[in-house]
Amino acid sequence: MVQKQQQDITGMPYVPGIRKGTLQRGIAPGGVGRILIIRQQDIANLVEPPAGFIVIEGAPFSHAMIHLMSKGLPAIIITEQQANLLQEGREVMIDGASGYIGSAIRNEKTPPNESQMSLNEDIVTADGVIVSLRASVRSQEAAQKARLAGAKAIGLVRSEFLVPEDQSQPDSAFYTRVFREICETAAPLPVTIRLLDVAADKIPTWMQGHEGVGGALGLQGVRLFGIEPMKTVCLAQLEAINNLIDSYDLRILIPYLVRHEELAYWSKFIRGQLSKPLPLGAMVETPASALDLANWFDQIDFVAVGCNDLMQCLFAADRDSAELRHYLDPYAPLLWRFMQQIAMAAEARLEDIQLCGVLAQLPGVLPLLLGLGYRAFSVEATLIPYLRQVIATTHTSDARQLVQQICTSRESRDVLRLLGLPFGKYRTFLIGQGPAA
Repeated sequence: MVQKQQQDITGMPYVPGIRKGTLQRGIAPGGVGRILIIRQQDIANLVEPPAGFIVIEGAPFSHAMIHLMSKGLPAIIITEQQANLLQEGREVMIDGASGYIGSAIRNEKTPPNESQMSLNEDIVTADGVIVSLRASVRSQEAAQKARLAGAKAIGLVRSEFLVPEDQSQPDSAFYTRVFREICETAAPLPVTIRLLDVAADKIPTWMQGHEGVGGALGLQGVRLFGIEPMKTVCLAQLEAINNLIDSYDLRILIPYLVRHEELAYWSKFIRGQLSKPLPLGAMVETPASALDLANWFDQIDFVAVGCNDLMQCLFAADRDSAELRHYLDPYAPLLWRFMQQIAMAAEARLEDIQLCGVLAQLPGVLPLLLGLGYRAFSVEATLIPYLRQVIATTHTSDARQLVQQICTSRESRDVLRLLGLPFGKYRTFLIGQGPAA
């Protein structure tokens, strides 16, 4: 039998970290010490954590890949052709920060040490600009990781992932308990709770069977708040928040708003459920809401830009579809011109805008966002130490010049060249499945 040649390959970096392990295809018992070669639909079947992940044709902005990112284990995205070069049973080293898969790590840079982070230590750029790295969490355990990693706040509690063990419809007593656990664990950090953001991939059992729920452009987020049983569960969340209102530094975030009338209605409704005022924010996740953002601050205190859904709408491509992954291009100049427009529309309120989602966590991206003036980011807790390193080496004046060049570019390959990223790792839809230019 002729064995496949063992080759070192470089894929798209996704989650930083260096690990050694034996290549294993698919999910199977004994994952500890293994580097799993999987597809994104396999992620939901994980039982025990492996040493790292290699995902074939993964969609970086998909809900499944975001769940994988939350595990904090090194992950790399590769093509089908690259997958054919990997021999099961081979021992390899992977570097999630460079995308390298091979026999020996070429970059010996030591990953940051989370234990060295301090709650009282500012996160600053090389030229002294303060940046707020906040954590997106879906559990008490994630809140603990955020605190240890030096997060400045819990920027987003994904409350749709907080469910009773028996999957029954949650009530105010349940939410009071789990919200308190997260707040206690994160203390003294301020905590922003996003009200239920149910979408296609996260439909609870008590909400299944309802027509039109989920989908890239369907009934999701606040669009479901007037429909039972969602209405009752949202009221339970607000009652729980009200129970904790005097004990913790809380903020509330409304998901998936599009129009100003919608914002005005729900902000008034939510405030009417509380015994005293809390800072209230709105998710901007569509081009329509982004274009109207300047008018929203007459109703709310802060804005969270959901970059994942925003890109999905902007590029007209379902972010969960692996077949469409190249359309959601984080290096497309038109995306950067759009992010520039949002920053310009916010003007003096830019400090009240928090960017959420995968975008800021991808290679080369965070300095560009800093160059546009964004200063607050909600990210996976396990990536905060790495992002701190990026911030510490970024000069905002250089970043401003670079992002201006990018905004005037015409194609993604021009952007990748400016960032020093080989575009063979980040094929655009124009390159398709053919060889990288």
